[in-house]
Amino acid sequence: MFSNIVLNNAYKKEKDSNVKERILLVRRVKIDKQEAASVAEDELNRSRWWAYKWLHRFDKEGLNGLKDKERSGRPPDVPEDVMIQIKNALVDSNTGWNFRQVMDLIYKKTGVRYHEVHIYRLLHKWGFKSKVPQKRFVNTASVKEKRKFKKE
Repeated sequence: MFSNIVLNNAYKKEKDSNVKERILLVRRVKIDKQEAASVAEDELNRSRWWAYKWLHRFDKEGLNGLKDKERSGRPPDVPEDVMIQIKNALVDSNTGWNFRQVMDLIYKKTGVRYHEVHIYRLLHKWGFKSKVPQKRFVNTASVKEKRKFKKE
């Protein structure tokens, strides 16, 4: 069985705060012999069923059972390698582009048409940011900065 030292070391090495919280639960219940429901509700502000779920997974799988499992989700319509090619094409582009141009590029290469909101999600996921200032930023510049920026 797991000792206090093993759980403490796992707690110190773990970077995921959710897993650290679960290790703390296990330590309080298994080592300190406290009641699972009271630890979950009083110390961790969680439900007793949350505690029972993670204690059961710990008993079944050990420390690895306290980590989140992968969720399958819906598979993407476009293969990942094609999306990488599209991203690289956008990175290599010297001119700016808007979401409609990106949407058309994806449609031409894959035959899949995404909604504009999803195009923004993809661009954000790829690390792209808007190059045109949004209207809310117009009034934040000083008069001197506006004159300097204005075309002559």
